Amino acid sequence: MNERNLIELCLADNRNAQHELYERYKRAMYTLAYRMTGDFETAGEILQDAFLQVFRHLPDFQGKSTLGAWIKTIVVRTALSELRRRRIIFEPLEPHRETGPVDWGTSIDAEYLERAIQSLPEGYRAVFVLAEVEGYAHKEIGDLLGISEGTSKSQLFYAKKRLREMLTVV
Repeated sequence: MNERNLIELCLADNRNAQHELYERYKRAMYTLAYRMTGDFETAGEILQDAFLQVFRHLPDFQGKSTLGAWIKTIVVRTALSELRRRRIIFEPLEPHRETGPVDWGTSIDAEYLERAIQSLPEGYRAVFVLAEVEGYAHKEIGDLLGISEGTSKSQLFYAKKRLREMLTVV
């Protein structure tokens, strides 16, 4: 079933189509929520809240992006609301220089990297996930998190620095 048909059936309150939409996106959206919060239970709550919003606001979907991108935005905003409620802490700013992509080499496995990302302070982790995993620009991250573009850049710099330190192969 293509995206347009799926949306139309969901808008017509077709429960099978609504289940299909949820099944199609739940894994990726749960993973995103988990990466942002670092907590399985919180990620599940965010997923549930986000999909309630998806179904409530589906009539407002204008198709300017893919349905998946629209849902991802809802999940990100829901996760950020939760992080704000928990008062995420951004680390103090220090001057830094721009760096390119991090070359982790081939000796780091995905599970170890995921644990390292989850151990970052919340502010670092939120910016790192939005920039490096989800591909948001610093201006977009700043708007989403209510911080300046410079703060976003700085948080990403220090997140990468901390990850380098944690992942240095001895």
